[in-house]
Amino acid sequence: MPEPRPPSVSPEMLEAMEEPALPFLVDGTWRLSASDRTEPVLNPAQGTLLTRVPLCTPEEIDQAVRSAEAAFPAWRATPVPERAQVLFRYKQALEAHRDELARVVSQENGKLLSDARIEVRRGIEVVDFACGMPSLLMGETLEGVARGVDSHTVRAPLGVVAGICPFNFPAMIPLWMFPVAIAAGNAFVLKPSERTPMTAVRLAEILIDSGLPPGVLCLVHGGRESVEALLDHPGVRAVSFVGSAPVARYVYARAAAAGKRVQALAGAKNYLVVLPDADLDLAVNAVMSSAYGAAGQRSLAGSVVVPVGAAADPLLDRLARKAEAVRVGDPLLEDSAMGPVIRQDARERILAFIERGLAEGARLVVDGRHRNPGGGYFVSPTLFDGVRPDMSIAREEIFGPVLCAMRAGTVEEAVALANRSAFGNAASIFTRSGRDARIFRSRVETGMVGVNVGVAAPMAFFPFAGWKGSFYGDLHATGKDAVRFYTETRVVVERWE
Repeated sequence: MPEPRPPSVSPEMLEAMEEPALPFLVDGTWRLSASDRTEPVLNPAQGTLLTRVPLCTPEEIDQAVRSAEAAFPAWRATPVPERAQVLFRYKQALEAHRDELARVVSQENGKLLSDARIEVRRGIEVVDFACGMPSLLMGETLEGVARGVDSHTVRAPLGVVAGICPFNFPAMIPLWMFPVAIAAGNAFVLKPSERTPMTAVRLAEILIDSGLPPGVLCLVHGGRESVEALLDHPGVRAVSFVGSAPVARYVYARAAAAGKRVQALAGAKNYLVVLPDADLDLAVNAVMSSAYGAAGQRSLAGSVVVPVGAAADPLLDRLARKAEAVRVGDPLLEDSAMGPVIRQDARERILAFIERGLAEGARLVVDGRHRNPGGGYFVSPTLFDGVRPDMSIAREEIFGPVLCAMRAGTVEEAVALANRSAFGNAASIFTRSGRDARIFRSRVETGMVGVNVGVAAPMAFFPFAGWKGSFYGDLHATGKDAVRFYTETRVVVERWE
């Protein structure tokens, strides 16, 4: 059975293109790019072509921004409850299409269909949150700040804002961005990852069908040149970015230098601490899911496990047995427990990290280099023991199914190991001790902390609060931070004689 394409790629469009490519969205209409440069969109489980994505020209990026600029005044003037009604309709439509969206995510990203369904659900939760914008935009009022003088605050939209998204959550991360920004009264230019653009196209189609006015959401494609065009464009007031640490630093510096507001979510090295009194069944299952779910391609993936004292041997023995037994295969098949990584270059990078770990003296307990089905970009679960903090596999983001074990003697020592990391996205502890959990959550230097939770992912109404080298900016994605990021505060002072 052939792979389905997003509905926006009509038969007429396919006939018009020598190599079928996705359209981009400007003024509420889907257009074919004039660019002669495209990239393949591949099914990572099979290495087969799904479609092609154009690398939009600078002129097309400019068209999108100017379209959003033209749409902004009328959308800003639209009453907030009316804007929210568009989001209510969008939420209903996403619910109706959630299985279709999950299948597209799984095909172009490679994560299990069950994981893709969870991703779509988490994205819809942000739309739920955005539907509450009439309350979220409320200001504050104080009568009588001086004799005959009253004052109040108003949250005003910025204008045109842009979102630059990664490949690993092609549904959830765009939905982190544009629903909140649009509900707050902004116009939005979305640039999905060129590796996983099909989901974003479908998300945009559903929003247009939900009654969003033309130009309020535009969608462009491309790689570095398209990103830089958005970062430099004078019509873009703010930029939301999610991706690797080096690119996040670059995006933050370049956009801030152009006078833009920026939130840049970066890399991670998340620690999972397991104490001797932990529920071992719970801890093992949580660590397995955290480290190997989505093939480790998550910014909240557990990448270092720190067993404390007597927890080490029983924990690592059970993790090794479970990791060896994981069935890696096509993510659409019910009996697959883990899918592929995104591309061959990602696979090669992960394999190179495994080689470096061996060269640095770590002990390879479970070798995931060769236990793979053919045809796609697979790396099986891998487990190292005897990892030291100075090793590259302990310091750098691998972004693959490689778990490193560093042993500690006390909870304080485990916290100290975690705090040596340059990253500060998330950390979790597994224990029955309230005292040790309190020490951990108050001292570990991460923005998201889990207690007996493997993936400390906040709900949509809380911020995704990375610290240190995991975030560049002041206001985080999702929750009230996102509302503040996409708006400015106006203070009004009034005197009436």
